Amino acid sequence: MEHSRRQLLLTGARVAGLAALGPALACAAAPRNAPYPFTLGVASGAPLPDSVVLWTRILFDPLDARSTPPVAFAVRWEIAEDEGFRRIAASGSATASPALAHSVHVDVKGLRPDRWYWYRFMLDGAVSPVARTRTAPAPGTLPRSLKVAVASCQHWEFGHYAALRHLAQAAPDLVAFLGDYIYEWGQYRLEHPDRAVRRDESFTLDQYRARYAQYKSDRDLQAAHHAAPWIMTWDDHEVANDYGALRDELLTPDFAARRAAAYQAYCEHQPLRFTASGFRNVRMYQRYDWGALARFHVLDNRQYRSPQACARPNRGGSNSVYRNACAMLADGGRTMLGSAQENWLQDGLKSSRARWNVLAQQTLMAQSSQVEIRRASDGRFWTDGWDGYPAARQRLLDSVRASGAANPLVLSGDVHTFYAAELRRDPTRPRSSGNPVVATEFCGTSVTSSSRPQARTAQYVAMNPHIKYGRSDRRGYMLMEITPERTSVLFEGLDDVRNKASGVQTLARFAVEGGKAGVVAT
Repeated sequence: MEHSRRQLLLTGARVAGLAALGPALACAAAPRNAPYPFTLGVASGAPLPDSVVLWTRILFDPLDARSTPPVAFAVRWEIAEDEGFRRIAASGSATASPALAHSVHVDVKGLRPDRWYWYRFMLDGAVSPVARTRTAPAPGTLPRSLKVAVASCQHWEFGHYAALRHLAQAAPDLVAFLGDYIYEWGQYRLEHPDRAVRRDESFTLDQYRARYAQYKSDRDLQAAHHAAPWIMTWDDHEVANDYGALRDELLTPDFAARRAAAYQAYCEHQPLRFTASGFRNVRMYQRYDWGALARFHVLDNRQYRSPQACARPNRGGSNSVYRNACAMLADGGRTMLGSAQENWLQDGLKSSRARWNVLAQQTLMAQSSQVEIRRASDGRFWTDGWDGYPAARQRLLDSVRASGAANPLVLSGDVHTFYAAELRRDPTRPRSSGNPVVATEFCGTSVTSSSRPQARTAQYVAMNPHIKYGRSDRRGYMLMEITPERTSVLFEGLDDVRNKASGVQTLARFAVEGGKAGVVAT
């Protein structure tokens, strides 16, 4: 194997020499007898009524980027109205450049709204897996339903991706992934380990690229991408645990360079529309309309936030603090989204004519005190989530209510726990005409990442009565069906995350009726 790898590298070097001769030879053929180039599968995302983004990456060995010669390849693509590719809707060629890790992003335009398509890539004689995608409905049309799968937090070290296999088999119309697509550390291997080993943390562009290649080699993750288009946002572990804006846990002076490397690797490996002019700042917040049925406001809670309140001495990142011992919690100037994103969200809510307005974002929005609250000054809160930014949360909820946007729903991840909650302006007071439910929140557990014991979660639910359900001992995903009249939500939990063949069970069912904010168990 090592001999063949050296031969491949030598072949690549010869091709690179040809490419250096001039622009006409800038795109090379794959080396003769090269291994299969589509080892990371394919993906699609960011669906619009007439467009969708297709993705792949040319990589011959998922654990060795050097296996792919450092030259550009001309990769052909096709998108068809049928799985047999008898009715081609569009086709073309795209360049897989080493500058972007040989990734390919094709923004296919001119498609018909509200229909399924099938797509594939080709490099010389190699053909990628065939995957399906779809476009959003035309503006103003009202679809009968939309099935959305919601997932987050898939640490390679903590189990198999059986949840993603079941997610793919559920055949959703759309997948919403809410962050922690990778984790920045772990062993480089193509099998999920029996136990986590903290090693090989990512700091450089090559290291983050290697981490994405490892994750995307998983067949169950590939299947989830092959099943439907994704809309996505990121959280902290795509860069580093608990980072906020340009500050990490260790207060590293050159953290901006690490963040830019991580942002570039993320963009290279996801089906996104992005500008490759620089990765110091990347706009992730986006808006997607599903006809007149639903508007998705996809938020970025990481890039623009104020530093976490009352961090430990000489540290950044999260802490758990008592409200009366942390004056920063009351600072009205602190932000989770940044002023530009707050204004963008307000405009999107005000202009929405959709039946349902879905805020797809990273972490639990409902207040979750770790101790019982008897007075307004009571409460102990984890500062990395919305509880660490109460004024920003209040502005958001006030904006939602003032906008008049119909049927607001909040989707969350990050905390590795299923929650169903009612978001009120004052969560310490009962629901009333003066303290109505502003939005309904559904938070999904992790695909694999571990959580606290269920007994502790039950205590949190008891101490925070606006949280109607909590389950932290199971890994899985959420499955939603949105119709004009109601939204139904299933909490799907694995039997055993360490078992690749694990079954899945519906742990809880909820519904939100149109015009009636609040959690109803069904």
